[in-house]
Amino acid sequence: MTPVQRRTTDIHAPELRAAAAHIARRRFLTGTAAAAALAFAVDLPATGTASAAELDARKIAENPFTLGVASGDPRPDGMVLWTRLAPRPYEPDSGLPTSRVSVRWELARDANFRRIVFRGHTLAHPELHHSVHVDVRGLASDRVYYYRFRAGTWLSPVGRTRTAPLRTARISSLRLAAVSCQAYHDGYFTAYKHLAEEDLDVVFHLGDYLYEYAVTSSGGARAYTDRRLPAHFNRETVTLEDYRLRYGLYKSDPDLRAAHAAHPFVVTWDDHETENNYATETPENDVPPEEFLLRRAAAYRAYWENQPLRKPQQPRGPDMRLYRRLSFGRFAQFDILDTRQYRSNQAYGDGWQTPGPESEDPSRTLTGEAQEQWLLDGWRTSGATWNVVPQQVTFARRRNLSTPDFKLSMDSWDGYPASRQRLMDGVERSGLKNFMVLTGDVHTGNAYDLKKDWNDPGSRTLGTEIVATSIASGKDGKDEPLDWAAHMAANPHMRFYNGRRGYVTVTLGERQARADFKTVSAVTKSGAPVTTAASFVTEAGDPGLKPA
Repeated sequence: MTPVQRRTTDIHAPELRAAAAHIARRRFLTGTAAAAALAFAVDLPATGTASAAELDARKIAENPFTLGVASGDPRPDGMVLWTRLAPRPYEPDSGLPTSRVSVRWELARDANFRRIVFRGHTLAHPELHHSVHVDVRGLASDRVYYYRFRAGTWLSPVGRTRTAPLRTARISSLRLAAVSCQAYHDGYFTAYKHLAEEDLDVVFHLGDYLYEYAVTSSGGARAYTDRRLPAHFNRETVTLEDYRLRYGLYKSDPDLRAAHAAHPFVVTWDDHETENNYATETPENDVPPEEFLLRRAAAYRAYWENQPLRKPQQPRGPDMRLYRRLSFGRFAQFDILDTRQYRSNQAYGDGWQTPGPESEDPSRTLTGEAQEQWLLDGWRTSGATWNVVPQQVTFARRRNLSTPDFKLSMDSWDGYPASRQRLMDGVERSGLKNFMVLTGDVHTGNAYDLKKDWNDPGSRTLGTEIVATSIASGKDGKDEPLDWAAHMAANPHMRFYNGRRGYVTVTLGERQARADFKTVSAVTKSGAPVTTAASFVTEAGDPGLKPA
């Protein structure tokens, strides 16, 4: 029995353990029944009546806004505002009793709150780890707003956010950023400090917001000399308490807090928010499915508690509807995917493998049938100038060698070529002229042309893929990784490959889109400057990347 197996057997929360008996029968239940069987029914705020006494917020003796504020999923009439009360974020209860806390919020047109537009109050429930999700509606479209929270005498930092344009609006530009992969133990989140200073409409987080791996008392590669982290971080996350504590650690980072306060985020997960390279109900480690689904339920719940997500995204047990669609006028449609929760298990045992009948099985899927159909239907009805798909793993074909003995990553779309082909066929059928994929996962910055025939570099280009490097994962990295020459030679549709940490900004315009790859020289030391490693453009109506 592995250490992970021992831990999952012994220390899951009682309400999760009580549900375990139902999980083994999950495959024989309908989706609704399975979700109901696995819901945390005894650990959610009671419907219609309070499930816990209310704490007088004036008695909170320490700053409860240590994790900052965030906003997300902007729509023409509003957005989600988030915070979580945590006077002591490194403690399991975050320094609060199991009581409800009344939290007031304000939204204004100016940072000094002289022109307040809306104000209200909500309850932070202990069952949801005192997280707050305010779904604001009734705002003017395409405008900047400022927001803050109050609990007792404590006032949160001020956040800046903005609404999307009306779906009928004709706009001429949109500036976004894409980020991914922020392993705390691999280095500082310096890239976020620079991102906070950018002029952006929205930020897309493409997964691996946290990592399940242990973090030492010195913070791993951060090598702290001025502090010691508690011992409970130095273990892999498995339980609900583990994941909640890990979000407290990550969100205590000042650069991450600054980025959230500066821009609205649209988030989706990959694997490490739960466990490395899991697929649907199949874990990386050899544990029973019912044990893994307990872990997945805990991870999904902690994710929702700590992200600016709406009520429809709140999980029920190990199920959470994360794929969704956002529109910015007639200009851009964003179809945010979840390529982890519904996928077929990786072929040939995962990793880099020679493709064959198992990986090329037409029935294999990365998105699941329902999400795939939702995406294809959305393209057919889209009237947007730019159709952008923020998602997790590399979409373009990516050979490791130019010789016939090449291998492909079974965890990426290369391990699910039939699933990818169905989408590429959908792009053609829908007549999408400006198709763009935003990707994370691989800890490198990449740019690809998406080809109709991967074996023919001269075949039609159907779209572009922009891969955002990691914020910290992989430590400092280098401009040309060891496999740089091999990958560039093996993939003529690859236009750029860089192994530094950072982020990418994309400016969508009427005539072209421009991608700027921003990198920092180091993350194992704080404060590194940011530079633009490369810039590319793709012309509207003429897909294909060219150096800017």
